[in-house]
Amino acid sequence: MIELDSEKRDIMQAQDSLRRRNNKRTDLTQNGTKIPEKKEKEPEFVHRESLLTILMEESLHIKAIYHIFVAILQIIQGKSIFHRLNVAIASVVYGFGDIKRAFKIWLFELSLALLFYPGLRIYAAIRKLITNNSRACQVWAAIGLLSLIAMEGILIGATCWDLAEKHLAVGSSVAVTCEMFRFAMKICAVTVDCIPRCHGNGTSLPSFQQYGYFLFAPTLLYRDSYPRTKKIRWGIVLFHFSEVAAVIFYNCFLWERFILPYWSDYGKKPQVEAGTVVRGMFACVLPGLISFLCGFYCLLHAWHNAFAEIMTFGDRRFYEDWWTKSRYSNYYRAWNLVVSSWLRDYIFRPIAPYAGRPVAYVVVFFVSSVAHEIILALSFGFFYPVLFLQFGVMGVLLLPLTASAGRRFPSIFNLLMWLSFFIGTGMLWSLYPMEYFARKNCPPSKMDSFFVPKSWSCPEIILKPNWTFENPFDLEHY
Repeated sequence: MIELDSEKRDIMQAQDSLRRRNNKRTDLTQNGTKIPEKKEKEPEFVHRESLLTILMEESLHIKAIYHIFVAILQIIQGKSIFHRLNVAIASVVYGFGDIKRAFKIWLFELSLALLFYPGLRIYAAIRKLITNNSRACQVWAAIGLLSLIAMEGILIGATCWDLAEKHLAVGSSVAVTCEMFRFAMKICAVTVDCIPRCHGNGTSLPSFQQYGYFLFAPTLLYRDSYPRTKKIRWGIVLFHFSEVAAVIFYNCFLWERFILPYWSDYGKKPQVEAGTVVRGMFACVLPGLISFLCGFYCLLHAWHNAFAEIMTFGDRRFYEDWWTKSRYSNYYRAWNLVVSSWLRDYIFRPIAPYAGRPVAYVVVFFVSSVAHEIILALSFGFFYPVLFLQFGVMGVLLLPLTASAGRRFPSIFNLLMWLSFFIGTGMLWSLYPMEYFARKNCPPSKMDSFFVPKSWSCPEIILKPNWTFENPFDLEHY
C-alpha cells in the first residue's frame, strides 16, 4: 500500500509540474505584456494516468455516468437472458470465428516485425564497413530503402491478400488488420529513429530487448527508454480486461436488439419503402452513438491501460478531453493521441515545410481514411467508402469551417459537433448493415463486385403510394 501511494504521489507531482509549466507560458505582467522567459522543453513521456482514470477518481459525477452505462448493460443483459440464455454469446462466437486462422496471420505479422531487427543490424554493420566509400554508401542506402519498402509491402500486402482471398469473421479481421497497421507504423518509427545511428551519429542502436519492448508498448513513437512503473498491478489488469469483455458483449447486445430487427431481412423482398429505411436509420442513431463511445472506452482506455500496466508503461496519456472540443482540428488531435502523434511526426512534419500545412493536413487525413477503409473493407468483405467520405472528405471540410467560429462560440459548436456524431454514427450503423445483408439476402447477379455496392440496386427503394404529409399547424385535425 505504501508503494502504491508513493507511486501515485509521483504521478500527481509530475502532472502538477506540467500544469505549472503550461501556466507560466501565459503569465502576463500588470501592463498586459508577456513576461519573456527561457523556453524549457517539456518531456514527451512522463508518469501520468489516463484522463478518465483521474476524472473517475476525483469526480463523483463522472463515476456516476460510468455506473449508468454499467447499469444499462446489466438491464439489457437481464432482459436478454430472460428471453434466451445464449443471447450475445452467439454473436461473439460468430464475430470472432476462425480464431485459429487469425492467430496464424498475427504470428506472420509478428515474425516480420521481429525479422526487421536483424535486418537493421545487418544494414548498420555493412554501412560501417563502407563508410569511407560515398558511392557505395549511396547504393547501400537505396538497397536499405527498397528492402524496407518490400518488408512493409509484404506485411500489408500479404495480410490483405489473405483476408480478401477468404473472408474472415468481422471481429477477427478487425484485430489482425489493426495489428498489421500497428506493426507497420512501429517499423517506420524505429527506422526513422535508427537510420541516423546507422550512418554514424555516435549513438548506438537499440538492443533487442528495447526493440521487443517497443513492439508491445502502447505507443507508436520509438524511444530507447520510457517512464516505467515499479510493479504490475494485476488487479488493475484484470479489471480493464473485464471492461473490454463487457464492451464486446455490450456491442453484441446492441447488434442483436437494434440492428438485426431492422436490417436482417433487408434484401429478401424486391422492394422496400423509403419510410421503413428512414425509420431504421433513426432507430440506429442512439445505439450507434453508444457503440461509438463504448468503442472509444474499450480501445483507448481499457485496452491501452491494461497493456500499459502489463508493460509497466508509465505514461497513460492515450487521449485528451475530446468530448469538450468545439473545433474539429482539436478533436482529431485529442481523440487518439497514440495514432495522431505518429501521423504528426512521420507524415505531417516531413511534408509541411515543403508542401505547406494545408497539403500536409490533406495527406494526413487521406492516409488515415484509407487505413480505416481497408480495415472495414477486409472485415465486412466489401468496399463501401461511407467512413472514407465522412472522415476523409467531410472531416477535411470541417477543419477550416470550425477553426475560427469554434473558438468564438465554443458551446454552440460543441453542440454541433455532438450532433454530427449522432448523425454520423447513425449512418454508419445503418448503411454498412444494409450493404452487408443485401449481399447475403439478394439473389446473385452478374453485376456483383467487391467494389460495387449491392444495396444500391437490391432491393428497390420506393415511396409509399399516396404518400402524404400532415400539416402540424392544422388545429382542426386535433
